[in-house]
Parts: sequence; C-alpha cells; structure tokens
Amino acid sequence: MTGRIGGAAIFDLDRTLISGPSGPVFARRLHDVGHGRGDLPGMSTFYRVYELAGENLITMQAARLFARTARGWSVDAVAKAADAAADDLMEALQPYAAGLIEEQRAAGRRVVMATTSPEPLVTPFANALGFDGVVATRWAAQDGNYVGAVDGPFVWGRAKLEQVKVWAATEGADLKASSAYSDSYYDAPLLAAVAEPVAVNPDARLAGLANLRGWPVRYLDVPAGVVKIGGRELQEWMRPMQRQAFLPNARVDMEGTDNIPRRGAAIVVFNHRSYFDGTIVSMALARADRPFRFLGKKEVFDAPLLGMFTRMMGGIRVERGTGSDEPLERAIEALRAGEAISMSPEGTIPRGPAFFDPVLKGRWGAARLAHATHAPVIPMGLWGTEKVWPRNQRLPRFDMSRPLITVRVGPPVELAYDDPDADTKRIMSAISELLPPESRVRRDPRLRSWRRPTLPGTRAIRPRRPRAALEPTRSGRGGDDG
Repeated sequence: MTGRIGGAAIFDLDRTLISGPSGPVFARRLHDVGHGRGDLPGMSTFYRVYELAGENLITMQAARLFARTARGWSVDAVAKAADAAADDLMEALQPYAAGLIEEQRAAGRRVVMATTSPEPLVTPFANALGFDGVVATRWAAQDGNYVGAVDGPFVWGRAKLEQVKVWAATEGADLKASSAYSDSYYDAPLLAAVAEPVAVNPDARLAGLANLRGWPVRYLDVPAGVVKIGGRELQEWMRPMQRQAFLPNARVDMEGTDNIPRRGAAIVVFNHRSYFDGTIVSMALARADRPFRFLGKKEVFDAPLLGMFTRMMGGIRVERGTGSDEPLERAIEALRAGEAISMSPEGTIPRGPAFFDPVLKGRWGAARLAHATHAPVIPMGLWGTEKVWPRNQRLPRFDMSRPLITVRVGPPVELAYDDPDADTKRIMSAISELLPPESRVRRDPRLRSWRRPTLPGTRAIRPRRPRAALEPTRSGRGGDDG
C-alpha cells in the first residue's frame, strides 16, 4: 500500500472515454499480428447495436467468452497489437475527455480506468493517457501464451466495484472522495459508491436512474451542460426550422456560407446591429450543418427562458467589466476540442451616434482566441436586421413590408498573430468590407434615426448643430430605419 490518501477519478472506456466500442479496434489489430479472424460476419451489426444501446447481458456474455478465443495467442504479439490499438483509440478519444482528465488530475485526484475489456489490450491506451491505474479483466498466461481463461473475476457490474475497491485499498484511495464516469446502467454500483457520480452518454436505464438520484449527465463530445435528446443536440433538432420559409417578418439575401468550415475549429465573427442578429446568424450557421457555441453577454443568459436554452446549447456567458478570463478559457477549450465559436467582437449593439459610425470598433476577444488556437476567423457582415427589431423596441416587428436583410460571409481573415489590437482592426475591417456601400458613408443622422438604436427607457442624444446640418445629403449607414 502506498500510504497516499486521497480521491480518484474512475473512468469507464467504451461509450465514455471513446464514443463507441473498442472491440472492433482490438479485433483489427489482433488480426494484423495473426490472431483472431478480424471482422466476423454480423460483428459490425453487433457493435453498432452496442454503440447505440450500450451494454446488455448478450454483449457481456460475448465479452466473457473472448478470453477463450485467446487460447494459444502469444503474449508478445497481443502486446504489439495493443500498442497499435492505443494509437487508434487516441484518435477516437472524445473531444472533451482529455480536458476532464487533466481537470481531475489538477484537483489532486489519481485517474484510473475501470473497464470490462481485457487488461493486456487496454493498458497501453491507459498509459498513453497518463492514467495512474487500470482495473480490467485479466487473462491467464503460461509460458508466453494465453491459456484461454480469465485470471480472477470478470470485471463487470458489481464485480467492477469490488475490483475498484481492491485497487483503492492497495493505493490508499478514498472512494468517498472520488468521482466516477460511466455510460452503463450496470456500473450503477460503482457510481453509487463514490462522492461524485457522473452518467456519461448514459444508456436509457442509466439515464432514468441518474434522473431519480440526481446524478449529473454529461457528454464528452460537447461542452459541459449541453443537453442531448435522442442522442442529438438541440441545435440539431432546430436546424431544419432555420430557413427563410420559417421567417415571416423578413427577407434574407445570404451569400458566402460555403466559407464556414464544416469541421474543425473556427471562429465566426459578425457585426451587431439588432436583437434579431442571433436569429439571422443562426440561419447562416445552420448551413454548415454543425453546432456552434455562442459567446453572449450575461443579460442573454439571465433571461428566464432564453437563458436556459442558451445554456443547454452550450452558450458561453460573458460578463463584461469583471476582468475574468473564464469565458475565453472556455472558448479556447471548445476550439481545441475542434468546435466552432460564434461571437460579435463589438460585444453589444453600438449606442447612439456610435451606431452610425462607418468604422466598426471591436474588442480583442476574437483575436485572442485566434492567437491561442490559430483557429480561422471567418467574418460575417449583417445589414438590415435593425429594420426588423430596432434596439428601442422590446419585440420584433411583424408587418407586411418584410424588410430585406443581407448576410455576407467572407474567407478567413489574414492575421499577423503579433498584436491583438492590430488583428482586431483587421477582423473589423474584414467585416466592414462585407457590408453594402451605404455602410461606409459618414453622416449626421436625423433625430428619428438617433433615437431608434437606443435602449428602451433611455434618452436619445440630439446633436447640437444647425437645423440644416441635421438633414443628410446622402443615404447613410442605417438609413431612416437605423
């Protein structure tokens, strides 16, 4: 016994650390070294059912019999196959798994893998992740070959808990100060034995049990807090409705959405003109057929219904003026996990005279994200959204005029990655270039235009100029519907 007392973080493997079963990977690599038959007839269907529904008595019986198949296999050859499989499994690691492992390690917990899979096959993968221990089904060996039997208990269900207890007693770990992560209802005994049980990508029965016991549910392919229904995010369910046919109060002219990456890290930035921007930006992003994480000010998240849905879709709350780097850190984590971020560098809708300024001014958040991750920054220019929902109105307009909204998406911004302020100017300039010519005409707006972009309950600022100076000679940014 090591004498070190403390908690541990216990992770299941299949459908938890990786999205599906590890069996096909092991079978392929074992076949490469001359053991096993590779893809047996019907096995792809078998694993597909397991991937969707999780563990059951039939799949576990097959796993129990796997040890018999290994009779006569060389220990060295299996080790070679396991090393190759570890590389494959690292590529299949859930996007947010590595961050969670590091989070647990930073909290002072040892990390251990507890899985029904054979110990000789999973140990190289656990070592690659830097795990402190492995609890798995052991195969008996003699004279350099496996004998076709299990050495000790078959690590499944309550037996998994008992073996974890053995490991904890040996290593001096306190389960009452530990956390555990699993997808399977059959791991309920283990989850119930720790201080912080988490149902990860749970099967139907574990999801029900987690709801009854108040255990948190998490998916390691999305940020913490994102809700899935039927295995799909809310954004996926809503995507078919994000089309012009479902927008009765505006017409949308949209071009350039092919510039939005369909996969991999990306930062989509847009100018902010109206509360209606979120609806239009979502329509544009839906064409990429992938989820986006939105950075939004705290007022959006504090709204009773809207805030709840924003959090469930993985939105990142930004509280300006606090100096906290937490929103940026969460956004960086998402980008490093291969996700896409959407944000307005302006932070909020410009007020009063600033709304009509042809020079867009932004904060350096997008530039800092790009500097930290080198994710491409994709500019999006919006025009006309304020005609549907002016800032000084609490609800959008619904009339027969159906004003035109233009959306233009450009190629990635060329950044120098040397100075956030300079790169922010490059980003804002790229957005400006996507706006119509009228956006670049400097003007002195009429009083009517000055009032519209102000918040409800605030007073518009009247410019102290001669009356003649208030009448524009050219059509300017925002027009009379600013």
